[in-house]
Amino acid sequence: MRVSDRISRVEYAIRDIMLHAREYQKTGKDLMYLNIGDPVAFDFKTPNHIKSALSDALANDNDYYTDSEGWISLRNSIVTKENDRKGLELTSDDVLVTNGVSEGLDMVMGSIVEEGDHVLLPGPYYPPYSSYAKYYGGSISEFEIYDDGTPNIDDIKSKISPKSKAICIINPNNPTGEVFSQKSLKSMVDIAAENDLYVICDEIYDEIVFDGQFSGIGGVSNDAPVVLLNGFSKTYLMTGLRCGYVCMNNKSRQLDPLRQNIFKLARVRIASNLPVQIAADAALNGPQDHLPVMVHKLKKRRDLVFKRLNEIKGLYCRKPKGAFYMFPQIDLGNKWKSDLEFVIELLNSTGVLTVHGSGFGDLGKNHFRIVYLPQEEILEKSMNKIEVFMKDNYSV
Repeated sequence: MRVSDRISRVEYAIRDIMLHAREYQKTGKDLMYLNIGDPVAFDFKTPNHIKSALSDALANDNDYYTDSEGWISLRNSIVTKENDRKGLELTSDDVLVTNGVSEGLDMVMGSIVEEGDHVLLPGPYYPPYSSYAKYYGGSISEFEIYDDGTPNIDDIKSKISPKSKAICIINPNNPTGEVFSQKSLKSMVDIAAENDLYVICDEIYDEIVFDGQFSGIGGVSNDAPVVLLNGFSKTYLMTGLRCGYVCMNNKSRQLDPLRQNIFKLARVRIASNLPVQIAADAALNGPQDHLPVMVHKLKKRRDLVFKRLNEIKGLYCRKPKGAFYMFPQIDLGNKWKSDLEFVIELLNSTGVLTVHGSGFGDLGKNHFRIVYLPQEEILEKSMNKIEVFMKDNYSV
């Protein structure tokens, strides 16, 4: 039986690399997972008040279908966060609750991208942005981010065409951990507004910032067609519970067609999980004391991995300012033909599982991504293995 051609356009390097990991597992040797950004899989656990809200919802039979747009109490709490605290003009009618940010991104791309359209992504980028754009018939271009974390505005302008539909921003960035300044965000919003492009901005790591202040895109949106994606997986440690949301700038009349139509997709899939939405509402309105503890632990782990990697000959890494990823550059030398070959050989030689940088786009080539979520002793052991691997294999 034949499958559609468009399914071949979908790739997700972060989980695709697990095919190689499963082969390694058959050897019976230990595997060190530095590939998936799931804090709950390590020593970051869902706060108790969130768990209690979830279990209480089930105990009280609050597990029926709710509004397709999302439970109104949660939507109002999202307005408080994104409007009152971060500056994006919103009402609850501008909010759509989704089963994770990935579903929200799918709905947005499915609503705006048609065959032949073009989407601009920051290079390197989180793979689903490319996969969903291509799945719906679009093409993508990457724009350069300078070493100091500012976007190359001339590069963006040069890649805008009559078929361009949207500029995507991931802030803090996955996979680099870069955090855009308010000035950089305004530059990208201004370009989008001048060219009638949607701005799709993902702020899932907005509370995980180590150096300086986080600037939300809401503060520079004005009346531009800004669509914000956010959720609860990372900052509220609810990865497996799958709850996210889409917000549409209320001041933008250009977003009215999207606002009137994207909810059709929500109605088709019936509703998001109500008990999880109740837990998400508790997350926003309950104690926030887990956040500084989490950021403090992650900063220590970031500094450990950053120091160790830059001491290894053949590797170079910039210090990330947010999220929990490191994106070292590899000098492939005479040994490896690609970053994918490097990552597979590192896995088979050491059991350290990472992700090849080319899985994050052309501007990710000759890099690999490390997740620094594990406890420090695991990170030290992993860095030791990488160091020995490079000593044994790297040659110029």
